Amino acid sequence: MAVELDPQKLFEVFKKHASVEKDGEHLMTSSDFIRNYLRMLPNENHNKETVKLLSSVADYTGDGFISWPEFQAFEAVLNLPDSLYHVAFQMFDMNCNGKITFDEVKSIFSKTSCHQQIPFNWDCDFVRLHFGSKKEKTLNYFEFTQFLQDLQVEHAVQAFKRFDTNGKGIITSLAFRDIMETIRPHLLTDFVKEKLVAVVAGCGQQSVSFTYFQAINSLLKNMELVKKIYETVVGKGQDKPVTKGEFLLGAQRVSRLTPLEVDVLFQLSELCGGKGRITMRTLDMITPLEEGSMPYNIATQQETIPENRPVYMAVLENAYRFSLGVIAGGVGATAVYPIDLVKTRLQNQRSTGSYVGELMYRNSFDCFFKVLRHEGFQGLYRGLIPQLVGVGPEKAIKLTMNDLVRDVVRQDGKVPLWGQILAGGCAGGSQVMFTNPLEIVKIRLQVSGEIAGAPKVSALKVVKELGITGLYKGARACLLRDIPFSAIYFPAYSNIKEALASPDGHVAPWKLLLAGTLAGAPAASLTTPADVVKTRLQVKARDGQTQYKGMIDCFKKVYAEEGFAAFWKGAPARVFRSSPQFGITLLTYELLQRFFNKDFGGRKPIGSTHKPKYVHVSDLPPITPDHMGGYRLAAATFAGVERKFGLALPRFEPMTPAITNKTPA
Repeated sequence: MAVELDPQKLFEVFKKHASVEKDGEHLMTSSDFIRNYLRMLPNENHNKETVKLLSSVADYTGDGFISWPEFQAFEAVLNLPDSLYHVAFQMFDMNCNGKITFDEVKSIFSKTSCHQQIPFNWDCDFVRLHFGSKKEKTLNYFEFTQFLQDLQVEHAVQAFKRFDTNGKGIITSLAFRDIMETIRPHLLTDFVKEKLVAVVAGCGQQSVSFTYFQAINSLLKNMELVKKIYETVVGKGQDKPVTKGEFLLGAQRVSRLTPLEVDVLFQLSELCGGKGRITMRTLDMITPLEEGSMPYNIATQQETIPENRPVYMAVLENAYRFSLGVIAGGVGATAVYPIDLVKTRLQNQRSTGSYVGELMYRNSFDCFFKVLRHEGFQGLYRGLIPQLVGVGPEKAIKLTMNDLVRDVVRQDGKVPLWGQILAGGCAGGSQVMFTNPLEIVKIRLQVSGEIAGAPKVSALKVVKELGITGLYKGARACLLRDIPFSAIYFPAYSNIKEALASPDGHVAPWKLLLAGTLAGAPAASLTTPADVVKTRLQVKARDGQTQYKGMIDCFKKVYAEEGFAAFWKGAPARVFRSSPQFGITLLTYELLQRFFNKDFGGRKPIGSTHKPKYVHVSDLPPITPDHMGGYRLAAATFAGVERKFGLALPRFEPMTPAITNKTPA
């Protein structure tokens, strides 16, 4: 359905992005249209030829510029129900005459990544049937749409023959995976891509026959039909397990789905825990994106918070995030508490004023085993209860504040690096109101077991002794530690997670844990000096030990008495505690969000949602306010053309002129 649009507003947008004025007429260059307006290929090392080719879809006269009438006409094309085919047709119509020649097809397809990796044989019967024996016939729009579909099938068959070096009608499972990922990626969900080789083995084959190759391609292409057969068997709207026999019976009634295709379907189901049955959830994992859908990462970039969202919904959203943060913080703290105790004991160990009977530790392992020997297993968890009481709100406010500030500074669906650092710093500063009282009590409990035979110390006794003011002793050092820590940690976590994401933007749980753990190492190690000073200020000094008047005084005295190395005491233990703790905390936080998947009408924090089955382009808001009318669908339409028709053009300028083709295994 066409999107209502004010032509005058669209014209103002056109003039804003048109950098050329010729004879009083405003014109867009290729770069104006693709890079500045549509915000595609933003990198400096972008492929200039690709930019020109993509912009040609709106350049109806072929003069290298886009005029206002052309800009307006292409907006109308983007609103058509078959816009993917129209955009592809205009990309190939290099002569702008409404007809596609063989030379135009070969010229553009030869530049795509799939044809460069697995070359297409243009001297074949398939080409002669479409363009004639002399390849002089041209294709109109409707003929071209059918040709696009058939070309991918022909390319896949040619690739099979290419890898079948012995002419026996079989290829290796790895060659099969290469063909599918290169030529037919639009048929593959993440699950299917991961299980391509496994499903071959599950069918009792070490290699892939041409019959099997055709069967799996046919199955994946007809998954929507498979869903209809399933609904015929169980009833519309139902989600019940269906056996192979039940499904085969339903398939014979509805379509000509072959027993081999059904066998492949149930093998895929078995690999996701189907146990001989299929459900709608199983089928969703196998079904490719529908036409008009777009990849997850592009969809999430176009999500925005509704302007009319009630205030109470925003309050509920933050309360929800806070609750999940409490649980995640408790899980993470408990998992690494023994390491935290070892870190504190080492940081408090001084070269002067040691008591007789005070246990001295050579390193982290020595400390761990001495605590275990002298204080028992429970000694490793001394001070855990007050830690859990405070660490829940502490981690919750940190995670909530980070998400909140990221939402505020987000620009065009992305958070710039400065915004990530600002959000992390605000998160670190906001937690100190919980962190300081918590840590001073925890630290005094942790070091209370260092003197053999010393009376037991309780959390309540420590609180009474310190009072409200005393609970915030060392707060400045705590700020000096927590603000840089979070300013380093959260941007590092976000960028590592993005680097580990799959092409559709989703991050698997083990990658979340890895990202959280890796990000903790630099953050924990670089802030160790501030942590040492904070520990010295918060521990109750014994007779004969150096007294500290404040943060600066502590820095000076530690350096004078113990040297620069003292500021790095417990650094390994701190890294080994903070890295896994935050890894576990963030993993728990994100998995809880995915599990409950609550929608408060706002932007969910990164990692809070499951991968959607598909997101339709018409359901999404524009990337920028300038993308109005059909142009709100432009980026998604180009992505759809690339995915559906295999028209993945090079994004960057080549480093070398040589192109390496895949060779048969």
